[in-house]
Formats: sequence, C-alpha cells, structure tokens
Amino acid sequence: MTITDKNRLTGEADPRRTSLYGPPSMDALTERALHLARAGRALLGIVGEPGAGKSTFAEQLRARLEKERPGLAVTVSMDGFHLAQKVIEARGQAADKGTIDTFDADGFVALLRRTRAETGDTENTESTVWWPEFDRDLEDPVAGSIEVAPHHRLVIVDGNFLLSAQEPWRQVKGLLDETWFLDALPEPRRERLTRRYISYDFTPEAARAKTLGVDEDTSALIRSTVSRADLVIGEARESGGVSDC
Repeated sequence: MTITDKNRLTGEADPRRTSLYGPPSMDALTERALHLARAGRALLGIVGEPGAGKSTFAEQLRARLEKERPGLAVTVSMDGFHLAQKVIEARGQAADKGTIDTFDADGFVALLRRTRAETGDTENTESTVWWPEFDRDLEDPVAGSIEVAPHHRLVIVDGNFLLSAQEPWRQVKGLLDETWFLDALPEPRRERLTRRYISYDFTPEAARAKTLGVDEDTSALIRSTVSRADLVIGEARESGGVSDC
C-alpha cells in the first residue's frame, strides 16, 4: 500500500473479483472501518462519480468486515432515494435521471438521522431501521428492502452526493463519521459506465451519449466536492475490471 502526502491510497487490483481500489490496502481500510465502530454505531460514506464502483467497493468492504466481525456491518445506498420513474417523467426529467435533483434529498437526510439515533440494543427489534433499495429491473426504488438491525454497528452508505454543499445535502457530511472518496481513473470509469448502460438494454450509441452527456456533468459536480472527503482512495492504474456504481 502507498499513502501519498495527500492521504491517497493506491494499490494493485484484480478485475471483477477484487476491489479496483483495495489490495493490498483493503486490509488497512478494513482496520480503519473497524476502528470507526469501536464505540457505538458509526456511519461510513463511500462517494464517487458514476461508474466509480461505489456499491461494489462497499459490498467488498462489508464482506471483509464480516470475516473479522460477523454481523457488524451492513450496506445501504443513496440510490434507494431516487424519485419514482413516473414522478421523474411527469416532471420532464426522464433524460436527467440520476442528477442531484432527481433524488429525495430530505428523505435521505431524515433516514440517516434515524439510523444514527435509533440504535437500540441487540434485544430491541423495535429499533430496526428499514432502508429502501433501488431495483434495477423495475428502475424504481423499493421501500423497506434493507434491514439495519441494532447489531449493525457500522452502516456503509454509498452515494454520489454525500459531500455536496447544496441544501439539504450539506447536512449529510455531518451525519457520517467518515466519508471516503473513490478517485476513479476517467477513461476506465466511463467505459464501465457505458458497459453498464448497455447491460440495461441501451444501444451502444445511447449508452455512450448518456455517459458523456448528463453523467459527465454529474461527475464534474461530484469531483468538485473531493476536498471535503476524509480519505481519497485512488484507482490502480492497471485496473480494468467491471463494477457497478
């Protein structure tokens, strides 16, 4: 693992199976995450541009934590707060889906607050908090899909806009114990994003147009927030794996 003078972690990565950002530094990241949860529930944010591999990274980190402390961690996502497709269409934003104003930001902030406050104890099932999940087949969020139980002492939250300074998004950073920014390489990130859209039945031309159009504008907005991150993790130069975002 190499740590630069800007607190940037880099390392080699094996495509698909291993995090684009992890080995050998995933060991250190796992220890850092465990340290966050040493005294009560902690919320860890994973932020990055579209195609950075946020949800994949978050799940790989959770799997590593599961080996160390079974039942400690759970992953949730800002994507569960997408506005419904019919709402987006009614607002004339179908082509802009995924931009910052196509999410229920107030709802996201409110559930983060609940997740911090309603920890209960391992015997108190009333303190379970249910998170929505974005269903890629439906292209809509589904409420009550992810259980954050009292025994989950580390909640890993991935999302694009966790470091935004816009209201009400600016409240998010204060609700997270740390936020890690995945610093993706530009071209591999765009290629992963284009392949993802093709897997969702976009034509190659439409996939590329979305990647280089509205998503590129969103990427610029997200990248402008990197200075607010607690940790910036670099993508290995040799990487080329496929990951979700």
